[in-house]
Amino acid sequence: MSAEVPAFAGFPVAALDFYDDLELDNTKSFWAAHKHVWEESVRDPMLALTAALAPEFGQAKVFRPYRDVRFAKDKTPYKDHQGAFVETGPSTGLYVQVGAPGVFVGAGYYHPESERLAALRRAVADDRTGEDLERILAALERRGWVRGGERLKTVPRGFDADHPRIDLLRHKTLTLRRDYGFEPFVHTSALLDAIRKDWRAARPFLTWVEHAAG
Repeated sequence: MSAEVPAFAGFPVAALDFYDDLELDNTKSFWAAHKHVWEESVRDPMLALTAALAPEFGQAKVFRPYRDVRFAKDKTPYKDHQGAFVETGPSTGLYVQVGAPGVFVGAGYYHPESERLAALRRAVADDRTGEDLERILAALERRGWVRGGERLKTVPRGFDADHPRIDLLRHKTLTLRRDYGFEPFVHTSALLDAIRKDWRAARPFLTWVEHAAG
């Protein structure tokens, strides 16, 4: 690790407190008065965390704290969390986030292009590859991951309503999430090992996605 980035020591309690306060006062004046807290307790630890994970998983995109409010009804200027994303394929990858509820990790694909989504659905429908995905998801869910993502309310075109994997076929996006909340270890360097272990566990899922879409 470069000398400019210190070793990751967890997200301090001040990081969660900062987002608690921001939820109550999401204004430019609050941000200006507390920006140093975000820099020291949120931004810098996230940069240290992603730098420590980069040799194994790749460089992460650490998202900006500002919301794009141009077309939003909610005009609050700042995000209520800090996220980072490692892309493993088009609209696919690994995620970590810290906010008032604590820390969680994620993996999956979001907003795939129509051809990619069609290929993923064909792989879900296929007995061999679809059953492989079911086994991968079941193994992750036994480890505490929770399945999510945007789903159609109706049956996707070209598939039968009684397909054995119709629930998976309805997914337009498919994500998995594992929450650490505000367990004491998120404030220590042990969080790095937990994320590394969980991101490794998610690799079979992401590999399946890339093979299915490829």
